[in-house]
Amino acid sequence: MFQPFQTVAVLGAGVMGSQIAAHLANAGLTVHLLDLPGSEANKNDRVEALFKKALKLSPPIFFTEKTIHRITLGNYEEHFHRLSEVDWVIEAVVEDLKIKQQLMERLEDVIHPDAIVSSNTSGLRIGAIAEHRSSSFRKRFLGTHFFNPPRYLKLLELIPTADTDPIVIERIQWFAEMHLGKSIVHAKDTPNFIANRIGVYVTMLGLQAWLKQGYTIEEIDTLTGTLMGRPKSATFRTADLVGLDTLVAVLEHLYPAIPGDESREIFQIPEILRKLVTTGTLGAKSGQGFYKKQKSQILSLNPATLAYEPAQPMNLGDSLETIAKMPDLRDRLRALYSDSSRAGDFFRQTILNILLYSARRIPEIADSPLEIDRAMRWGFGWELGVFEIWDALGFQQVLTDLQSAQKAIPDWILQMSEMGCDRFYQLEETSIQDSQVLTVSPLQQWQVYQPQPEGQYVPVPSPADQINLSMLRSDPNRVVWQNAEAGLIDLGDGVLLYEFRSKGNTLSFKVMEGLTETLQILETDRNVKGVVIGNESDHFSGGANLAEIAMLAQSNPAAMTQLIEQFQNTLQRLHYAPKPIVAAIQGRVLGGGCELVMACPQVVAAAETYIGLVELSVGLIPGAGGIMRMVARAGERAATVTPGHVQPFLRNAFETIATAKVSNSAEEAKELGFLPPTARIVMNGDRRLAVAKAEVLHLDRTGYLPPPKQSAILVLGRSGQAMLDHAAYVFEQAGYASAYDRYLAERLAYVMTGGQLSEPALVSEEYLLQLERETFLPLLAQPKTQERIAHILKTKKPLRN
Repeated sequence: MFQPFQTVAVLGAGVMGSQIAAHLANAGLTVHLLDLPGSEANKNDRVEALFKKALKLSPPIFFTEKTIHRITLGNYEEHFHRLSEVDWVIEAVVEDLKIKQQLMERLEDVIHPDAIVSSNTSGLRIGAIAEHRSSSFRKRFLGTHFFNPPRYLKLLELIPTADTDPIVIERIQWFAEMHLGKSIVHAKDTPNFIANRIGVYVTMLGLQAWLKQGYTIEEIDTLTGTLMGRPKSATFRTADLVGLDTLVAVLEHLYPAIPGDESREIFQIPEILRKLVTTGTLGAKSGQGFYKKQKSQILSLNPATLAYEPAQPMNLGDSLETIAKMPDLRDRLRALYSDSSRAGDFFRQTILNILLYSARRIPEIADSPLEIDRAMRWGFGWELGVFEIWDALGFQQVLTDLQSAQKAIPDWILQMSEMGCDRFYQLEETSIQDSQVLTVSPLQQWQVYQPQPEGQYVPVPSPADQINLSMLRSDPNRVVWQNAEAGLIDLGDGVLLYEFRSKGNTLSFKVMEGLTETLQILETDRNVKGVVIGNESDHFSGGANLAEIAMLAQSNPAAMTQLIEQFQNTLQRLHYAPKPIVAAIQGRVLGGGCELVMACPQVVAAAETYIGLVELSVGLIPGAGGIMRMVARAGERAATVTPGHVQPFLRNAFETIATAKVSNSAEEAKELGFLPPTARIVMNGDRRLAVAKAEVLHLDRTGYLPPPKQSAILVLGRSGQAMLDHAAYVFEQAGYASAYDRYLAERLAYVMTGGQLSEPALVSEEYLLQLERETFLPLLAQPKTQERIAHILKTKKPLRN
């Protein structure tokens, strides 16, 4: 176990420096953020201005507003001595080698002899930055290339020099994975490292198609976005977000730095790009780039006239719509590759170039396809890496097509073919031992082809503190129970995992059936110590299945009444289960999914968890115990259970639910009352299932008791209801709520304050649950609620009617 960092300094408060500092603060570190001195009157005015600008970034760079106070601002003239106290210094100043070298010289005179120093440069050679420093300094120096935005993108490229002590690399990797939530790729000290070298090449292919092949901006972004398993910002929207000036700066550095690159000419800066930057057209930061928003219309740049014009009808072929509807990415890619339309032509030409270029970069920038694939998935948000795409299209098919096009194939690819290898990744049977019952279960483990030093398949590293559900699911002995939309998996050691598999991980009828079955097994099987509720999806749960609820409400109102009561009873049964149940959550946790999590006695949450009771946005109120628990938690957070002390907490809870507020992070979810103070928050979301399993075992070992029944929840009666009704009136008058929003908020206030009670009173959980049911069910019959439900099912966006 390494010593964790506690105090860190970031030098340079620009876009990346401020965001890196923010993420370090999110992780709980004390952070010094320094920049050049400003005016004589206030030498901190420069760093303060840059930091203030960073605070306006969207999405937000901090978990909560409280986190901001972990950062201390300073300047190089007055506060450089602070660096003697820090464990780690991250340099993020301007991309100028001489300036960085001068800063390193100054640093060496100040920092602690054990402090680690790293550079966030994305283009300069890491070794050159510290080449004039002492041997001791160089041993503690490396490259740490964060990706923008560093809070949200997982990739951290670690770039050691020839002098970097391997222990330093190990410590940084351990800390970054465990405490910063990063996924690590080890890169060589080559221009733009791994992800940006490939990523910039991909961007330039898109520009080339626009300027030389007649494809429009809209056509290229359609073909290089979610259709291909990439972010919806695709090529040109991504360039606008990054900044056209940033792209030009990268190309200005890259082109002269890679004289031996066979595709070097594609990195020449197009004249149109220079012209845009010269005239201040920089992308999103300047209000226009390749795209420009004019009122409600999105215009795009005409390369011939440099005028912004409405999108023209796309000419990509009739088959594209059918291909786009294919749910499996690999199927879409294969269909595109074989498609004879203009869309297929674009895909074949670009993907063959990308695959070949990436293969040629081995071993220049990486020794294995795995590093390149992980860099593209973690740094650019691709669903499949380059060589995973090659496998999906067929190794031999792509090789044959490259040879037919008379392309020069790298020797290691030809060697693969000669050895009879027909894919980069393969599954190999291995085994896993259950530490409790001492049995060995067969599992399949992924292996990747490793060209260096000699061609062979090697295991894909699998972290010991992460649970791979897909692998466990492949073992029939691990599947305890399943239906079409849910499953119960044996994690070993007496712990089971209940997994949603419905579309959007909604709480469908089959998912709730599975939860009931899980509770029955938990209560009756003496060998089961507890249950984790979790999944491997990007988002834990989208809430109740609105389509099922709307249909049942119209066809059988009596069954709907029974369903809501059953849902409430199931979550109450979950809350008071005799053995520990731990929810392991991540991403969006909405509506009924939030109510389920609130019912769990313990929660392990990925730091990037966005949780909320959003029912009012679809014309309903929470109906499965969410209101009851928020009212109870308001009383728990108050100094005493008296109306005066509870009132401000209850009002905050009311405003949170009435505005369908979703937390910005797991930390904020605690502040809002969606997560209990005891919730465990993990920065690396991939660890959440393993941590949740450990939590179940810990609770079991220490003697688990279910929560005590709450029979005395304070509600405020009519005076409290009047206060909340007034808040709803103010929302409407200020234009934040429609008349129907206000009506819904008043129904919410009615439940939260105890219904018809004339004065404050202590009530039971069952009392509030009954009020939820009685208020929820009539709302389903309201025409405006039905309009909201129909609209969100059709468009995935809320309707404010």
